[in-house]
Amino acid sequence: MLETLNPTLTELQSFLAQGGPAIWVIAALSVATLALILWKVWRLMVLGAWAGRTARASVELWCHGDQEAALRRASEGRGMRSRVVLAALRTQMNSALPEAHAREETARVAQQELARARSGLRALELIATIAPLIGLLGTVLGMIAAFQALQEAGARADPAVLAGGIWEALLTTAAGMTVAIPASAALTWFESVADHVQHDLEDAATRIFTVSQPDRAALAAAAA
Repeated sequence: MLETLNPTLTELQSFLAQGGPAIWVIAALSVATLALILWKVWRLMVLGAWAGRTARASVELWCHGDQEAALRRASEGRGMRSRVVLAALRTQMNSALPEAHAREETARVAQQELARARSGLRALELIATIAPLIGLLGTVLGMIAAFQALQEAGARADPAVLAGGIWEALLTTAAGMTVAIPASAALTWFESVADHVQHDLEDAATRIFTVSQPDRAALAAAAA
């Protein structure tokens, strides 16, 4: 095991040394990217971003006039959709709360849930943006150093040395793209999940507030 690991570590150290300071920054960004992706997947699972069955069942019960069962079913859910549906049902069944205020309260809860779903995406977006730029900067600095060495060598310049300096400089560009591509892909996926949740929340709230328009005073009396 150690015999296999040692050559790998040696190659990694050589790769980092050849890339210069930029490659170390990109390596740190790669670790941060992996940590952010794993944390975000776990966070979305905890928030229940993929759990919508209970919320949909609650909305269906509401639309069919079974308000008590709808409220009970929504309270059983642990996902984002269930929490927003529960807030909408409670405000709708509160006869003392004006319709406009009930909608605003539901929108407030929905915005909180969406903010949680989108947390951490700015960091991924930043990494996807700056990783290629840092790689390009490292390449430019490496090219400058290579051509300076070529100038100092004068007529005794060895093209092989110049070629070696150029490919070492290009390592940072490749490394930057290697980090940016998965970060950008993960960012797009997480945004699509958040957009899907937003669509479901808007659809559920609209159905609760508009379908059949039940008598709020009667609902409040039934819930008492």
